[in-house]
Amino acid sequence: AENIARIQQQMHAACQRAGRSSDSVQLMAVSKKHSTQSIQEAYAAGLRLFGENRVQEFAAKREALSDCKDASFHLIGPLQSNKATRAVELFNAIDTVDSLRLAEKLNQAAEKEKKILPVLLEIKLSPEESKHGLLPQGAELTGIFERARESAIAWRNIKIVGMMTVPPFAEDAELARPYFRRLRDMRDSLSREYPNITLDQLSMGMSHDFVVAIEEGSTCVRIGTAIFGARPTAE
Repeated sequence: AENIARIQQQMHAACQRAGRSSDSVQLMAVSKKHSTQSIQEAYAAGLRLFGENRVQEFAAKREALSDCKDASFHLIGPLQSNKATRAVELFNAIDTVDSLRLAEKLNQAAEKEKKILPVLLEIKLSPEESKHGLLPQGAELTGIFERARESAIAWRNIKIVGMMTVPPFAEDAELARPYFRRLRDMRDSLSREYPNITLDQLSMGMSHDFVVAIEEGSTCVRIGTAIFGARPTAE
């Protein structure tokens, strides 16, 4: 609870500097590899938005978290198409759509579940091979937007609501600023080109650089270590 309060104070200060309302940025607790008890403690401290990296890991936790009635759990790790059905069953949203094929699979799975699934498009702005995502100005990204333009026919059960990115890690948070700014500029440009697709959400910023991300327009910061401490090393 103390960690959460401290982070919320930092978020509030960053919003003030940027001339933004404090309620324009959500705090997502990244609970991957942390116990259900830790998640329940964060829930008791007032958090309602959580991010998990793996379908199987969260499947093992889900039943124990049934008392967290109004919590929203998002998948923020890479998702293979063959796990799309299970992911749709478990999660309230998927924040890492990185291919047209995955979007199609999620739409099919959400149709079977009779739900509308919010999704974010993950954009790969970092040159690191370990990072996932759609390439900016790539044919795959264009294909997704062209398909979504016809969403009344093509995709009735997924809703693109924004974008997310993970910049290269650097101790100096200022080095992440150009990546955050680029994602915001991409979002603004695509919103003009595809006015029927609402891209309200920008998920960017983690424990070490979330203040800079907020200054650059983030609407959701993904905080793990600063809330829960170091992740357990055991799988």
